[in-house]
Amino acid sequence: MTTNTTAPAAAAGTWQLGSFEVNRLGFGAMRLMSTSDGGIRARETSLAVLRRAVELGVNHFDTAAFYFAGPRSANELLNTALAPYDDLVITTKIGPGRDYEGNFYTARPDQLRAQVEENLRELGLDHLDVVNYRIGQSLDRGTGSLAEGFGVLAELREAGLIRELGISNVGPEHLTEALAIAPVVCVQNQYGLTARREDDELVRLCAERRIAFVPFFAVASGTGEDTRVAEVARRHDVTAAQVRLAWTLHQGPNVLAIPGTGDVGHLEQNVAAAALKLTDEDLAALG
Repeated sequence: MTTNTTAPAAAAGTWQLGSFEVNRLGFGAMRLMSTSDGGIRARETSLAVLRRAVELGVNHFDTAAFYFAGPRSANELLNTALAPYDDLVITTKIGPGRDYEGNFYTARPDQLRAQVEENLRELGLDHLDVVNYRIGQSLDRGTGSLAEGFGVLAELREAGLIRELGISNVGPEHLTEALAIAPVVCVQNQYGLTARREDDELVRLCAERRIAFVPFFAVASGTGEDTRVAEVARRHDVTAAQVRLAWTLHQGPNVLAIPGTGDVGHLEQNVAAAALKLTDEDLAALG
């Protein structure tokens, strides 16, 4: 794929996500369907956000089949707005699923192929670019071995249904376990300036192995507005969310950001954070 290095989303640079080069500032689709008060977002608004993201140079989109609310589905919105996905990388995740009543479940290893095929159908693809195997349903780190399930995905990769593999909601021991089975191009965990900082070590381990670390909830993990964040935001005349995103991107060239929104204005602010350069003084204050 080709990457537009002059687009706003490219201001933080790019990363090689396995065989795909992506801008480090990407987009997470989880918030596309619902409004902040829990209502269903207008479909055209969500489609406009996705199309504007591409105009701004976003070429890495994170989604899942279990991202849906009422009549809205993240995969369907992506398919409608972005297919045939020219020069875009679509990352999805499996493991968790939702039944027809919306209840979550954790897929058994023998159900993972069906989840892969569900994503293929909804996205209108013959293969998935990147699939993250997420263990556990909650934000608490998953426990136990992932070998059996990840082994299934490795077989589907060999069969051509998946190009690249990642893991999610994991610890360093899971990364070691997965790498013994198949190449891992990314680790996706909850992580941010004020959340899950025990993963600082995992970020370092990923950097050593040239593996992308992709935090989710990097902005939403802030509870209230820390006075340190507010001061740095005032210094640069930006929002607190932009400071949190910039801090994330400053954690290393292998750290990507996938902020999500269903609002075009917020999208533009998020993408602008790719160009926000924090000083050593800022980073020390936030540290």
